[in-house]
Amino acid sequence: QLQLVESGGGLVQPGGSLRLSCAASGFTLDYYAIGWFRQAPGLEREGVSCISSNGGSRNYLDSVKGRFTISRDNAKNTVYLQMNTLKPEDTAVYYCAARNYYCSNSVLHFGSWGQGTQVTVSS
Repeated sequence: QLQLVESGGGLVQPGGSLRLSCAASGFTLDYYAIGWFRQAPGLEREGVSCISSNGGSRNYLDSVKGRFTISRDNAKNTVYLQMNTLKPEDTAVYYCAARNYYCSNSVLHFGSWGQGTQVTVSS
């Protein structure tokens, strides 16, 4: 059974940093693109970043460009999202999800969702 588990969320002050991890079990990430998504209360889930299966393609939501960095370590079967200069508007539950090989802009194209990790940016 394909399973993704997010970790690394927490409470951080504005301007702070967090690193989220998305660990896979039951399958190897080698053939999967991994997307990070977030959902704040009352809002739709939105794509934050995505990395292709070989790491050659990475994309970011405009509002996080220059602050967030996605990376992957296939040997550890884990994808990371380094989040720097966090802002209150980054507060949300962050999810990772997988799809074959290539990234997509559509939430609907991803499966094997994790349970999410809460990120709260507040002073």
